[in-house]
Amino acid sequence: MPTSATLWMRVRSFFELLCGLRKHDFRAAATWINTMYPGVSFVGRCCRFVRWSLWQMWYEIPNALCTVTFAPKVSKTPIWLADGNPLENHPWASHPDAVLPQFAEVVVIGAGFTGGALAYHWSRRAADPNLKMVVLEMGQAASGSSGRNEGLVVMGRYCHMVQKTVSKHLPHVRPDLAESERELLALQFAVAYCQAAYRNGDLIEQTIRSEGFDCDYAREGWVQARDADQQTALAESVRLALDTGLTDWTSITAEEVQRRTGMTVTHNAGFSIAAASFHPAKWVWSLLKSALRSQCVELYSRTRVLKVERVGEEYHVHTQLGVIRTRHVVNATESYTPLLHPQFHDRILPTQTQAASGTGGPTSIRPRVGISGTRGFFGKHGDRVMVGSDSTRVPDREAGRIQPSRFITKFLLGEMQRYFGPSHYHVTHEWSGTVSYTPDEYPIVGVMDGHRQYIIGGMAGSGTGVSFNAGRCVVNRILGLTDEPDDYPPEYFAPSRLLDSQHHNWPALKK
Repeated sequence: MPTSATLWMRVRSFFELLCGLRKHDFRAAATWINTMYPGVSFVGRCCRFVRWSLWQMWYEIPNALCTVTFAPKVSKTPIWLADGNPLENHPWASHPDAVLPQFAEVVVIGAGFTGGALAYHWSRRAADPNLKMVVLEMGQAASGSSGRNEGLVVMGRYCHMVQKTVSKHLPHVRPDLAESERELLALQFAVAYCQAAYRNGDLIEQTIRSEGFDCDYAREGWVQARDADQQTALAESVRLALDTGLTDWTSITAEEVQRRTGMTVTHNAGFSIAAASFHPAKWVWSLLKSALRSQCVELYSRTRVLKVERVGEEYHVHTQLGVIRTRHVVNATESYTPLLHPQFHDRILPTQTQAASGTGGPTSIRPRVGISGTRGFFGKHGDRVMVGSDSTRVPDREAGRIQPSRFITKFLLGEMQRYFGPSHYHVTHEWSGTVSYTPDEYPIVGVMDGHRQYIIGGMAGSGTGVSFNAGRCVVNRILGLTDEPDDYPPEYFAPSRLLDSQHHNWPALKK
């Protein structure tokens, strides 16, 4: 098996990469420049990036492509959706004459992780069958980012990471606090987030087991490689996990990394112990199918919401198929939120990620475990191997647009060879998805207008770490139920943190 490209292969690959560059490649390059070289001047970052990219185009990528082939027509359908959707065109596939109801107690916009969670919890907590929840989806159930991701049930972001992202943002919204006070407040935010995420992960497992959902679930953890210059930060993050009792996050040796994943590294890696792998679309479909067996949940696919209007004590949800009057609205729209609610522009940031899948791949890679290198992720699902990466903001109007970068895919093939060695690999699928970030990379869960319109969003690529538990808590709030814990206190998670930080009811500092 040749593992080194000839001169002709290098020249051909170099020019193919250059000629194949598209608009998103330049956006992704800017993201890379701004994040990969901390503490370096802008000119220095640019120089390093040019040197790195030339090395990739002339050496790393051509070597990786020696053992890689691409299908004549690479599908842009994610592997999670490739075998069809059991809720395709619901309800019209079986009831062509179905029409939207004129009134519902709750209208949910979006049928992904969050919309499925809301429907499931409503079907179990709403005692009165006359209290209808209607779920509206502009495409098909799980066809958005919920069907375009890595396939992991994450335990949320680890405490140290959340503290860092929040503390970086706090000077902009809490300039009245001293630096030490902001660090303490950021830690409080991190603890609140992780506690909610830990319950979320356990609730997902309990639900899958008790309901008998068939979604390929396995709780084998998530390994995240770290380079030499990241070892100090890794040690700090593990110490904080121990100090706060949020000990899902730990460190494992290079030998343990090899045993768990098949990945070859030379330094300690981070390890989320209780993370799991699953089929994300099957999870959403299972939640919705279970909810639809009740009398109080309805799903309408291919129904785009055009506007939400408050009229007196009701909301009017305008769609291309008609208007639904409702008492409550829950936005489960993630990266589409700014298009529907412009006040979230620059507060909910549509962010593109991408992945590719193919047959073959490294024989050493272990299935059913989360695997991340320092610049990409990998996974084995059945007889297919997945690679993925990117976290680049796109304009609001491009939310959901499928525009994967072939350059990024080829770069990831080089990263896969770096960690697992050369292998024959045939790329058949390549797609992108759009998740949403907030400026502090912390989710929002709660009322967004001071009345009865809710939002669950801004999950920063950790939707499986937030959506199920957040859906439970919002359902309980709407129904006025207090018999279960509410893990999303408004002082941390309320949308006013982003929309009106000056008047947001910030949590008191806990000395």
